[in-house]
Amino acid sequence: MERVPQQTERPLILVVDDHVEILDFIADDLSDDYEVLRAENGHQAIEILTDHAVQLVVSDVMMPEMDGYALCRLIKSDVEHSHIPVILLTAKNTLQSKIQGLEQGADAYIEKPFSPEHLHAQINSLLSNRNKVREFFASSPLAHIKTMAHTRADERFLEKLNELILDCMGDASFDVEHLADKMNMSRPTLYRKIKAISDLTPNDLINVARLKKAAQLLSEGQYKIYEISDRVGYSSQTHFGRNFQKQFGMSPSEYMAQFKT
Repeated sequence: MERVPQQTERPLILVVDDHVEILDFIADDLSDDYEVLRAENGHQAIEILTDHAVQLVVSDVMMPEMDGYALCRLIKSDVEHSHIPVILLTAKNTLQSKIQGLEQGADAYIEKPFSPEHLHAQINSLLSNRNKVREFFASSPLAHIKTMAHTRADERFLEKLNELILDCMGDASFDVEHLADKMNMSRPTLYRKIKAISDLTPNDLINVARLKKAAQLLSEGQYKIYEISDRVGYSSQTHFGRNFQKQFGMSPSEYMAQFKT
């Protein structure tokens, strides 16, 4: 069976179940392909999410204190965690229970008993699709930052982030410190959120946003390349051209030529 391509670090997955035997079984099975953390209830899960850059959550639905629905709802509504895909596991096989899970923002819903291969396939699909979305955003000059949003919380976060970057784009000294301050987030929190959504550092994302704005201006054909370079915050046209080539696989002049009739 196809697995998620190996990265320099294996994806970190959190498994949540109040039955220790089931928790151990799932975690041990997934540990061949992923780094796995374990939680026996929703409250433990939230604490772990606060301290670790978890990339996917697998949670049972029926748990005391905080069930899987409530956990999923909290994850999807918190801007720090809303990007994390959630797979819910349940013995309930009614249509209403599936609808309830999806209404809380669950990305997949698996009925018990399930095969380990089915769970692996769902995890692989979710992580692979997220990677494809990130790659599309980074490599496509006109792809909007909101293409990476998977929840309304993500969309609001990315819209605000994009607006701030665009507003400050002409300032070559604008960096992650300024961005974190304007987003009212600590630098580590902002770093982790941006890295999780885009697989870019905040500084890299700022640079990509500058280059995408440049691509938009190049496509409109109203400015010369050196003018666009200055408008998006580059002090050197040569540096701008080199970065544009590296990001999009063509020079600014080659890109601009595509839009000339």
